[in-house]
Amino acid sequence: MEIDSLLQPFQHFGVHLGLERIQKLLADLGNPHHAVPIIHVAGTNGKGSVCAYLGAVLTEAGYRVGRYTSPHLVDWNERVCLNEQPISTEDFRELLFQVKDAIPEDGEDSPTQFEAITAAAWLYFAQKKVDIAIIEVGLGGRLDATNVCASPLISIITSLSREHWQVLGPTLADIAREKAGILKLRCPAVIGQLPPEAKTVVEQRINELGCPVVWIKPAEKIPLPTTPYQGEDQEKLPLQTQEGFQNWAEYEGIKYPLPLLGNIQLSNSAIAIASLQILRAQGWKITEKAIASGMAKTTWPGRLQWTTWKNHRLLIDGAHNPAAAVALRQYVDTLHTPVTWIMGILSTKDHADIFSALLQPSDRLYLVPVPDHSSAAPDALATLAQNICPKLAHCSTYPNLEDGLKAATANTPETSKRLIVLCGSLYLVGHFLKQNCSTLA
Repeated sequence: MEIDSLLQPFQHFGVHLGLERIQKLLADLGNPHHAVPIIHVAGTNGKGSVCAYLGAVLTEAGYRVGRYTSPHLVDWNERVCLNEQPISTEDFRELLFQVKDAIPEDGEDSPTQFEAITAAAWLYFAQKKVDIAIIEVGLGGRLDATNVCASPLISIITSLSREHWQVLGPTLADIAREKAGILKLRCPAVIGQLPPEAKTVVEQRINELGCPVVWIKPAEKIPLPTTPYQGEDQEKLPLQTQEGFQNWAEYEGIKYPLPLLGNIQLSNSAIAIASLQILRAQGWKITEKAIASGMAKTTWPGRLQWTTWKNHRLLIDGAHNPAAAVALRQYVDTLHTPVTWIMGILSTKDHADIFSALLQPSDRLYLVPVPDHSSAAPDALATLAQNICPKLAHCSTYPNLEDGLKAATANTPETSKRLIVLCGSLYLVGHFLKQNCSTLA
């Protein structure tokens, strides 16, 4: 039985925040989460990158590392990893059978799909006896199914902006209150840069709980070092990617390569480094060599990722909320190239704010639906985009991604020598990768 089929019975329950169901399910499974030391990661954007950095470095340091993230791009297996390797379909299937067997058939309040997968992840990490697990919050924090550990090694809040406000509350203060729900009594916290309204709420909760806290400032870019790190054997690190030399950064005296693109990674990487420093202070053996080498090996597909489609160079990025769209536009502007956008956006997103962040005069825009999800109608998006940016060079809609890609990459004087960017939804990016790539590496 495939993973999709096993998860199908849970789909109709949708988003249903609350801890009662997951706590009962985990108790019926023997409370596997009690056996797993964790780093808990919440935030609007940057969670995945921070989890990727931490997982790569801790694996490089020789630890047995679990990582649980969402959503996936191509396969469900991506969500549950051990030492950077996705769980096998066979193992995942067996775990989901164990979870299903623990759920009473006549239960009135059955677990949601996310809760079932989360329980499977806890089981996997406990059975594999991981040294540490990096756990990403699914939605919010306080009532998220991952929020079941009383004493995380570190609680991280990467960033806060207005997303999922329909569920978490209309203001930044409301959203911050929900994210701050992952903070625990006297447990260390690492907090990224927050808007003042959100920072006030988080700071108040930190003070109430007596959490030792590190407030992050972005790392600084540095020139490519002639000696990559201060190590005993001076073994060379990989210094190049397909895009040329990696950026290097420094945070609190730690120098490291920065393979993920965009200035936002100066903040995300600093959060990871600060968290690793806390672990080192707790007695974890993480050398500067392991930090530099692990950071160099970090990948996080679907976010500012270069790829090709039928010999056309393409930049893909989720950019599914206004803050992510701002980060994408900042990176695009560094390339000094006219832009062609291929976009699809979910119906629940802040379309106007995303367009305001991305679109500029002379850009070309090709709108498509997000398949198999609640997609905003391309025609409605086209009207909105032209109202927000009346000087678009081109705006058109297409019934599917394939047609949009064909039109956007047509070899004409209007489309040649343009930067082509596919964005607007991680689900759209995942659909593209599934259709066009055999691997996420």
